[in-house]
Amino acid sequence: MADPATPVLEVVGVVKEYGDAVKTRALDGVDLRLDRGELTALVGPSGSGKSTLLNVIGLLDRPTAGQVRVEGVDTTTLDDRGLTTTRARTLGFVFQFHHLLPAFTALENVMLPAWGDRGLPSRELRAAAEEMLRAVGLAERMGYRANNLSGGQQQRVAIARALVHRPRLVLADEPTGNLDTASAGEVFELLRRFNRELGTTVLVVTHDSRIADRCDRIVELVDGRVHSDRRVAPAASPASPAPPVG
Repeated sequence: MADPATPVLEVVGVVKEYGDAVKTRALDGVDLRLDRGELTALVGPSGSGKSTLLNVIGLLDRPTAGQVRVEGVDTTTLDDRGLTTTRARTLGFVFQFHHLLPAFTALENVMLPAWGDRGLPSRELRAAAEEMLRAVGLAERMGYRANNLSGGQQQRVAIARALVHRPRLVLADEPTGNLDTASAGEVFELLRRFNRELGTTVLVVTHDSRIADRCDRIVELVDGRVHSDRRVAPAASPASPAPPVG
């Protein structure tokens, strides 16, 4: 287990370029550190490099230069198999489009990533998936196919899927972008709740200033560089929080 003092994430001088004859620099020397238990918003105009940075942090793309350290491990030294293992066991992903398999049940969708990493689903994995669905308020919807759930319910399944293996870092890319105001607030509160109760570090890409202002910290990217990095006072917890996890 990593030293608790070790940052969950360190991005050091990361550059990302695309193209051969004509190069486009999407990230230009980005430095970013996320400590344990932080909930950080990543904001910036379209084309500023937010999605590129999230892909690099999520080990879905390699940087052209610089380092990405996850719990002290320099991931730029890992081969493809090492990246896949680290991604599956250390990171969780929540996207604007939830990417659930419509013909699978909520329970099956939550189990799928860990199932793929570990082989056949175990009794322990099923129990963990059931526990997480109860935690996101879907105890009565476990057997429903994903295409029979509302948009807000589907995003709750996506959060349960991201957290079922207790990742150190969750990357959320516009997780409330397709939801109405009420559902968006509920999804954010779920992320905040797991951030506080499990100590999960969360990085949220968002265009919604109301979501960003409720995070602990706001990092702004402009033209592939960190333009500003400031702490904000987190919003108060809801009056009637959901039952604790685990």
